[in-house]
Amino acid sequence: MSVTAILALDLGTRTGWALAEGGRVESGAQVFDVKRGESPGMRFLRLSRWLEEIARVDHEHPHGVLELVVYEAAHHRGGAATAVGVGMSSHVLAFCARHGIEHQPVHTATIKKFATGNGRGDKAAMIAAVQRRGWAAHVVEPLDDNHADALALLHYALEELVPNARCPPRSNRVRVSPPRCRRAALRARPPPTRPPGRRGRGRRSCRA
Repeated sequence: MSVTAILALDLGTRTGWALAEGGRVESGAQVFDVKRGESPGMRFLRLSRWLEEIARVDHEHPHGVLELVVYEAAHHRGGAATAVGVGMSSHVLAFCARHGIEHQPVHTATIKKFATGNGRGDKAAMIAAVQRRGWAAHVVEPLDDNHADALALLHYALEELVPNARCPPRSNRVRVSPPRCRRAALRARPPPTRPPGRRGRGRRSCRA
């Protein structure tokens, strides 16, 4: 499958993003904070509206131009950060389902190892790796860790995920990510059969 428009997201209150389309890369950081007195759900409404804008969903493109969205998997450590991460991930999934876009979460350690060679690299190491590899050559403003993570995730998707995206779309345009397809194929296999003569064997008890 040829993927020409990919969006990478480092989700959080300050979300890093990177978009590759037609050989061109745009990136930045978008803030989704909640003002005093507002419902916490306003953060997710702003994220949904922003996704529609960056995907260019309009009358000409009712499902936008994106073909793949990759995002850093949320960590379940508890607290407000986990609630924000899980909530934003859920809204990204809903957006992809609504417009039939391929989606794939990627673990933080996988992104760090791809960029720095160390799955436990810190924020400074990630920024340095992105700059050293030339992934931020188009960036004018100072590069922060959210922005750097999104750029690293984008290049991970371009090099590691796109060649393996072979799953056919469903009838409602919702596509299944490659790992889920592999799991579905495994579940569809028939159960192994036992050789004849072994059924019913078990531990025998000795009686006096």
